[in-house]
Amino acid sequence: MEESVIKVHEKKKNIIIAYIFLLPWFVGIIGLVIGPMFSSLYLSFTQYDLLTSPEWIGLKNYTNMFNDPKLISSIKVTLTFTFLGVPIQLFSALFVALLLNKGLKGIGIYRTVYYIPSLLGGSVAVALLWKNIFGLDGIINDFLMVFGIEGKGWVSHPSYVIYTLITLSAWQFGSTMVIFLAGLKQIPGELYEAASVDGATNFAKFKSITLPMLSPVMFFNLVMALIGSLQVFTSAFIVSGGTGGPANSTLFYTLYLYLKGFSYFEMGYASAMAWILLISIAVLTGLVFYTSRYWVYYEDGGKL
Repeated sequence: MEESVIKVHEKKKNIIIAYIFLLPWFVGIIGLVIGPMFSSLYLSFTQYDLLTSPEWIGLKNYTNMFNDPKLISSIKVTLTFTFLGVPIQLFSALFVALLLNKGLKGIGIYRTVYYIPSLLGGSVAVALLWKNIFGLDGIINDFLMVFGIEGKGWVSHPSYVIYTLITLSAWQFGSTMVIFLAGLKQIPGELYEAASVDGATNFAKFKSITLPMLSPVMFFNLVMALIGSLQVFTSAFIVSGGTGGPANSTLFYTLYLYLKGFSYFEMGYASAMAWILLISIAVLTGLVFYTSRYWVYYEDGGKL
């Protein structure tokens, strides 16, 4: 009896110690995540300029969005970037992963080289570098001049700048490529050997073995790329100089949200935009999860 009481006492003591170690995390999650989220939800129903007390206005911030032409423009820019950039990035990552999956000499060096741009992430330095490379006096235009082709203002012309940013996004496919590569390593070689015995072509192997076996990895990369593309900010801010670029061609949703909150001091409106973004990401991610039942397969033959 005494031994069981001691065990219960020790168990409670260990639980208390565990919670003490978790206390900094609880403080952080409440003070830096949950607290600000509920604050922004409240502010989204107010008129707040950061200098005076918030004034409750109900759903006015949300209804005003329907009459905001810049908001509509920012949504179009963001969706264009997402639905063009994400497929290009995933295709580029998968293509390079397939090449690096071959047993070539010095393959580790190539993997490192392709992964380096991803380590830089969405840094200010990379965005500035990209702006200079594609500027009027940049390397790209200098290279075109060698062939007698007149360069363009790739980051200043409203018709080209969005594609320049999509190229930047596609260039930073390192982490996606590494995940694809890990998935390719998990595909049993016996499947390819059996297909070769049956006379299957390389395309047939890719279609019937590689894609189905890699579909869970593709699903993960798609969700992560989709969420990331809807929140792109740094590259758009640097390339446009924080203004949204010519004819609002780089006025991404997050950039417009930033301008509303910290340039125009309409923090209530910005908070409402933030919650619309959160809901939109949740809905799009939910749609991807719903459609995954038709194309994501697992080794046991089941679907998601």
